[in-house]
Amino acid sequence: MVWIEQNNRLKKTFKFNNFSEAFAFMVRVAMLAEQMNHHPYWSNVYNTVDIELSTHDAGDVVTDKDRKLAKAIDQLL
Repeated sequence: MVWIEQNNRLKKTFKFNNFSEAFAFMVRVAMLAEQMNHHPYWSNVYNTVDIELSTHDAGDVVTDKDRKLAKAIDQLL
């Protein structure tokens, strides 16, 4: 699945085999986001992680900062 730009956000849903895999992915994303000083809006239920990216400082729109983080997140898989 690819990132979808909708309502001024990049959005993607990630599915894993179980909660532990989903949570481990979230930890890796958190470390990456912290390094990039760009933090996603996300939610997790069991094996599913929904991520939405936008740049608050730019008026809550999608910027290159969001696209770079999305690409980096995809490379974690």
